[in-house]
Amino acid sequence: MKNSEPEKFGAHSRRTFFKTIGAATVTAAAARARTMAAELEKANDERVIGPNAAPVTLKVNGRTVRLLLEPRVTLLDALRNYSSWTGAKEGCDRAACGACTVMMDGLPIYSCQKLAIEAQGHAITTVEGLAEKGNLTSIQKAFVEKDGLMCGYCTPGFVMSITALLQRNPHPTADEVKHACAGNLCRCGTQPRIIEAALAAAGVVAERSVKTEVIDYA
Repeated sequence: MKNSEPEKFGAHSRRTFFKTIGAATVTAAAARARTMAAELEKANDERVIGPNAAPVTLKVNGRTVRLLLEPRVTLLDALRNYSSWTGAKEGCDRAACGACTVMMDGLPIYSCQKLAIEAQGHAITTVEGLAEKGNLTSIQKAFVEKDGLMCGYCTPGFVMSITALLQRNPHPTADEVKHACAGNLCRCGTQPRIIEAALAAAGVVAERSVKTEVIDYA
């Protein structure tokens, strides 16, 4: 005959033990769910900005700039039309020409494809931020010496792309320069001289093929 009394674990029955464990698990799960829901709600509240203008703080060429911008305003638009940095040019507005190239945290980006509000907290460098006290950088000087510009509209973008390249690769090959400038377009056809200028700034002797291209196409 079975014992009518429940099996015991110390002072508690087995049923009481499992009820306690189950209740604790449910309570812990509910607490985690509430915490996660609160974090998601907070994150969603932080992301909801606009449609009206909102404060945007940018760090451009070492200076902190506070602007009031609609969330749809691009970094290029913020630089050119809401502040005084007009070096980056608007060409295609579709990330196809590179005229708007600036550096963000040392990397070249199309400023026409970056929202200003997304650039907050990053270091932005435009072509105006390269020369110190009016002294041109070696890259800018090389563009002048090698005649690496014609109308000049695309020049700031090329200078920024090459500057970023030489910062991470001080002595590139001609092919590496071409690759770095692949996102930049010179409608005047001055790319051969631009490549030669980049190599000169890096202290690399221009290859024979580069010089030949300059004679053929410049």
